[in-house]
Amino acid sequence: MIDYIKSNFIREEKIKIQGIPAIIFRPIKVEEPIPTIIFYHGWSSNKELQRLRGFILSSVGYQVVIPDAIYHGERSRLNDYSWDMAKEYFWDVIFRNLDEFNIIVRELVSKYSADSKRIAVMGNSMGGFTAGGIFTHNKNVKTLVVFNGSCGWENFNNNIEKPIDKVLRERYDIIEKKVKDMDPMNYLNLLKNRPILLMHGDSDNVVPVKSQKDFYNKLNLLYEDNDKIKFVEYTNLNHFVTTNMMEESINWLGRYL
Repeated sequence: MIDYIKSNFIREEKIKIQGIPAIIFRPIKVEEPIPTIIFYHGWSSNKELQRLRGFILSSVGYQVVIPDAIYHGERSRLNDYSWDMAKEYFWDVIFRNLDEFNIIVRELVSKYSADSKRIAVMGNSMGGFTAGGIFTHNKNVKTLVVFNGSCGWENFNNNIEKPIDKVLRERYDIIEKKVKDMDPMNYLNLLKNRPILLMHGDSDNVVPVKSQKDFYNKLNLLYEDNDKIKFVEYTNLNHFVTTNMMEESINWLGRYL
């Protein structure tokens, strides 16, 4: 955990939003209501491990909230975060994040002066899947930024080995149907002409870039203004968030949030 972030200009606070543990970063001198970013962490991560990113984003004038996802951080952590555990819990976490989003927004607006008309969602890896789903199914979210995730859920899921055990397979089939039903790729009409920034390493061996690239190529054809959708592919980059990605995000948010 990073414990050395200090600033006279940004207030950091641990909060609970209807029982959901989160960290909030807020510029001390800022005009209210405040443009607000909800940032979702990846599989096996937690809110504390994303603090530096929250601090960087807040330093340019945004309120940033980083919640712990279920089974992470302060919320019933798993014993391990192996690939087998990911296959069992990954989508449960994402769908729980989607269910909790409006709870978080309502409290940010009512208690923390968030501007309801200037909400952005961001996320890395699993958090990028989450952010993509939230943005798709919440038309009032102003912009989306995804690091190393996928908005082509079914496409990504097709590459996951299915369980052999009958009980696990039945459960997986239920999840697979929900993935298909909520997949952003199946709701391109809800996304066209809305500001979307996607960033991904071309050598990502955790979330292969192909499903995100396929999503971008299909959605991009629908845009009347192609400046509002951008896909940046980083050469020889594996599953990491880089300084360049953070800079690209800040530039994007400056235009669209």
